[in-house]
Amino acid sequence: MTTANYRSRREAVTIETFAYVPIAVLRTSSPELVTPPESAPAEPSRAQPHDPDFVVIRGRRLGLRELFDPGAFTAARQGEWRQAMAAAKPFPHLVLDRLFNPELLRLVHEEFDLYGQRQWRVVHSPQETTHRSLPQAALGPASELYFGLVNSRWFVQLLSAVSGVDDLITDPGLYGGGLHETRKGGHFGIHRDFDRHPCSGLDNEMVFITYLNENWNPLWGGALELWDGQAKRCVSAVEPVFGRSVLLRHGAASFHGHPAPLDVPDGRSRRSVASYYYSYSLARRAREHRNTSVFLFSERHARLKQAAKRATPPAVWDALRRLVGG
Repeated sequence: MTTANYRSRREAVTIETFAYVPIAVLRTSSPELVTPPESAPAEPSRAQPHDPDFVVIRGRRLGLRELFDPGAFTAARQGEWRQAMAAAKPFPHLVLDRLFNPELLRLVHEEFDLYGQRQWRVVHSPQETTHRSLPQAALGPASELYFGLVNSRWFVQLLSAVSGVDDLITDPGLYGGGLHETRKGGHFGIHRDFDRHPCSGLDNEMVFITYLNENWNPLWGGALELWDGQAKRCVSAVEPVFGRSVLLRHGAASFHGHPAPLDVPDGRSRRSVASYYYSYSLARRAREHRNTSVFLFSERHARLKQAAKRATPPAVWDALRRLVGG
């Protein structure tokens, strides 16, 4: 068992965890399906009081097997999601409800109040009035647990299976992501996200957002609007209700935001958590050119063959191999 401490100006928290991976996921012979091991429950059952593997956060016990809906790993569910995302307008996106343990999300929501004013990046401009956690910020334990889930190997494989984008890369620093909050009167104009990570230069492929707003009233505004950039009109709107997650594919047409000033009662705000996923555009070509070992001591003709392969486009190399029978 390991013990970790989290402290803020307002609260000290002790977390006790056992060495256990919440959900181990295997890739099957089908590259489009991600499945859990046979020991995982067939249906989400998040109220089991005696799960031997658990985490305790601020006195509340969460079974590690109950953090995420295992129904997401069925072939039927993934097929439905893949079709829905590809057909979505005005650009590929997917809206999902109740993926995560609601108690985990309530704990994440509480942690917004643990940060002092200096721990927020406040954006105030004609286009945007929002609060965001700082990059590389020390988050609360529930937030760290959530981001550990959505940046895990099995979750990224699930995103690839649903979106069709292979070899996704996570960002532990949560650039552009983390904790997002819009307070009374705030807004976020219709925009398209950044194309590349400013440090790594990786291509932005998508963002995954989960909303934390219980008992949300649509009359307050704050719905995520998805716009047709050419027609300059809203095509779809997603209410930011508790437990709802949205996967947005990034691209030239991916305009979204919540542009109207938020009209919430005193003490309420619009809260969400977000994580971006990236790809390396040269990865495939780099793999094709360096997919075998390079030996220090090798025959001259072997070295010449390797040099020729690196200098030849893959399609041409394959055609030459078929032509000469090797």
